[in-house]
Amino acid sequence: MTVYIETIKPGDGKTYPKKGDTVKINYVGKFQDGRIFASTQAGYAFECKIGVGQVIKGWDEGVMKLSLGEQARLTIPPEDAYGSHGFGSVIGPDSTLIFDIELLGIS
Repeated sequence: MTVYIETIKPGDGKTYPKKGDTVKINYVGKFQDGRIFASTQAGYAFECKIGVGQVIKGWDEGVMKLSLGEQARLTIPPEDAYGSHGFGSVIGPDSTLIFDIELLGIS
C-alpha cells in the first residue's frame, strides 16, 4: 500500500522538501475513528529531517510530496506507520493513521 494524500489547501507548488532537508510542520495525528493521539501545540511546530528514517515511512513518503505552505491529510496504512508492533500503549498494532499536516518551512 501507499500513503494517500488529500490536499486541503495548496502550497506554493514549487518548493518541495528533498531527502535530508529539515522540515517544520504543524500536525494532528488521529485514528480512523477520529480520536486524536498526538499533535503539535500552538506556537511549537515539529521539526525533523525528512527522507532519512527519523519519522515513520509514511511521513517520509508523504511530506516530500507537499509544497511549502500546503495543508494536507495523509492517510498512512499500518505497513508505512508502526506495523504489527504498534507504538507503546498509544498506537495499537496494525493501525491506519491519519495526519492533518501543514508544511511551514524547509531548510
